[in-house]
Amino acid sequence: MAGQALDQLRALSLALPEAFEKRSHGEPTFWVHKRMFATFASARNHHGAGRDAVWCKAAHMTQEMVVSRWPDRYFVPPYVGVSGWFGIYLDRRPNWREVADRLEGSYRLVAPRRLLAALDGEATTTHGHAARVPASRRG
Repeated sequence: MAGQALDQLRALSLALPEAFEKRSHGEPTFWVHKRMFATFASARNHHGAGRDAVWCKAAHMTQEMVVSRWPDRYFVPPYVGVSGWFGIYLDRRPNWREVADRLEGSYRLVAPRRLLAALDGEATTTHGHAARVPASRRG
């Protein structure tokens, strides 16, 4: 089960513009522009505490909202929880659309503006400002 969850997590994370994977603290982690936005927590070591999960960067308000509202799906992870990160359990048929949305939200907290513009389907002008690309010109 862990392999399938990690494979799905990889596919979702690496679909984000310029996201890449590297190991950190013994776990696969997902980065953009030298900043981590998510990390896998394996059930087989102390990071996962017996359950496969992903930890996502978030604001404290988001952490409080998701953990209090859905404690069966979300939790405050060790180490990074004090900085607002939250965890999503991946071992009990997670809603992968929801996981994808949370990963994108985490990515948006650390990605440079030009990558956010790419994610939103915008072109960047020579002054660094985003300009909307008409739907007819989007791939």
